[in-house]
Amino acid sequence: MKPDMFEKPVTILLGLGVPTEVNSVMRAYQILMDWRNPTDPARELALKACRAALSGDIEAHTARAVFVTFAEKHDLLAPETGILVAQRSKRHSDPHSR
Repeated sequence: MKPDMFEKPVTILLGLGVPTEVNSVMRAYQILMDWRNPTDPARELALKACRAALSGDIEAHTARAVFVTFAEKHDLLAPETGILVAQRSKRHSDPHSR
């Protein structure tokens, strides 16, 4: 595995809600560079973490954690598909819901 690869990808919703899998520090960095608000403090922190990981100063999992925090702050995290399937199954099996 490359040193900038995430052990577990982060799935975020971009554009019109298109799920996008981010599986490396470099991909996270690219997304952050394209972010609409270049002065956002959470973006700046995530960019610093990505730069540090790319230069080998910190581990990729640390940069991933900072990127996830950025994504959570901006409601970009995609719901896990297992959770959606479980919720849908529960809704269809509940006799009280329509």
